[in-house]
Amino acid sequence: MTPRHARQTKSPSALAVPAAASTGLRLGLCCQFVDEPIRFRTTTAAACLKLTTAARAVKLSEICQANADALFAAIECCHRLGIGAFRVNSQILPVKTHPVVGYDVAKLPGGAAIIERFKACGARAKELGIRTSFHPDQFVVLSSPREEVVDRSIEDIEYQAEVAEWINADVVNIHGGGAYDSRESALERFARNLGRLSLRARTRLTVENDDKIYTPSELLPLCRREGVPLVYDVHHHRCCRDELSVEEATDAAISTWDREPMFHLSSPKEGWNGPGPQRHHDFIDAADVPACWLGRTLTIEVEAKAKERAVLQLRRELNQ
Repeated sequence: MTPRHARQTKSPSALAVPAAASTGLRLGLCCQFVDEPIRFRTTTAAACLKLTTAARAVKLSEICQANADALFAAIECCHRLGIGAFRVNSQILPVKTHPVVGYDVAKLPGGAAIIERFKACGARAKELGIRTSFHPDQFVVLSSPREEVVDRSIEDIEYQAEVAEWINADVVNIHGGGAYDSRESALERFARNLGRLSLRARTRLTVENDDKIYTPSELLPLCRREGVPLVYDVHHHRCCRDELSVEEATDAAISTWDREPMFHLSSPKEGWNGPGPQRHHDFIDAADVPACWLGRTLTIEVEAKAKERAVLQLRRELNQ
């Protein structure tokens, strides 16, 4: 389906998803490890502003290089552990879009080598069958009535889409945002602002139902009309219900994808009858995995605080 507002002259072809190393659900790890010695570095704008321009460039170059190396190690580690997907931290290039200390990686000292290292991550992920993705922070929204918020959001989406292109990631996933003046107006702004995205961002962009505002049934018309895949979060759906059953929402979400669908899974910290069921548990209760997901070809990003421990435990329980 060709998006109405996309800034392009022809329909994009489907993005390639690396073939999974095994059949069944592809379980994914989100951003970091708890046991493995792999760490991603960061910095702040305040710290950068204390440095001279030259010293700042050197520091940022070192961090970007270190994070490219860490990503390569993360991909290798996921393969070794039997984890099929890895969500890349949205601060893989810290302060990249900051209005004062933001930067172009290519113009940093050793910038070309940094980009080549990220591209090597993409090649290795493809070789090993590891799918990569991005999930920009909650403040990244396309439905805001404030133009400056949308401008900043597009900058962040474009930055993550650029790295996604380097590493062959096929998903940059965002939420619908707030209801603002009205849900109808907000989602119309979302659709309209899709036209401001580059082709590489537009073809990777997905939208996810959340646990307070937008349900699957509210996002599905947008997804179908604009060709935006729905990342179905079943935990969010259980917290923020609509008329769709989990089975119906699953089928409807799958129909929006032109490649392997990606879903999210988590369990409530204190159970479904406890306070604040939106909060994530350290691990996944296997009973929270919808039966209708089993046996399908899906990527399931496991949103659990125990990170790789949670993914590995769930894999054992599901015999994946």
